[in-house]
Amino acid sequence: MNKSFITNFIAALITVAGYYTGNTITLNVGLFALSGAITNWLAIHMLFEKVPGLYGSGVIPARFEDFKAAIRNLMMEQFFTEENIDRFISGSKNSPTDLHLGPVIEKVDLSPAFDSLVEVIMNSSFGSMLGMFGGEEALIPLKEPFIINMKSSLITMTQEDEFKNLLKEELEQPDVMADIRSNVEEIIEKRLNELTPQLVKEIIQNMIREHLGWLVIWGGVFGGLIGLVAALLTTGIS
Repeated sequence: MNKSFITNFIAALITVAGYYTGNTITLNVGLFALSGAITNWLAIHMLFEKVPGLYGSGVIPARFEDFKAAIRNLMMEQFFTEENIDRFISGSKNSPTDLHLGPVIEKVDLSPAFDSLVEVIMNSSFGSMLGMFGGEEALIPLKEPFIINMKSSLITMTQEDEFKNLLKEELEQPDVMADIRSNVEEIIEKRLNELTPQLVKEIIQNMIREHLGWLVIWGGVFGGLIGLVAALLTTGIS
């Protein structure tokens, strides 16, 4: 159950019991506990909701743009620094970066490469000779084997240490590093632009609701203790 509701309900019961029994100590404990719990509950509520007349309420939705900027700065300054990117690209100093470009190459459409090859052949001296055997149509059966073998050759090439070292040297160039960080920042910016104030509010609420609920409980507990001390002191003075 909701911690805030339970705390306020118990404090209210103590207050009502103290009022109807005429017990000053019980009444003070209930009133102070209720005031402490309600005050903390209202403070938590004001983090997420705008309360008319209460300046500073709804601070999280109101500072939505600052929240996004903080996330962007955190990602770029802590995770995607030039050192971290260089470390990711370079890998171990004793071995080349373990690149896995096979899945990417498998998804690449190499049909334009085959079409360019056919165009080169037809524009060469073999074009007229090939025309006697059906022209471009005669090369169509070669398309699928060409694409399969080309992908296999590309994958094999990208797995060679020489290729990895050349690629690593190129990626480590200062201008390339700047372009990588720029592209990463652009991706992060686009993702953050998809956030809405309501979504941010819900994310934060879900993360801290359980922990902030204890503030209400302890507000009620300490409020009750203060009320008890106040009642005992009042009784003693009387």
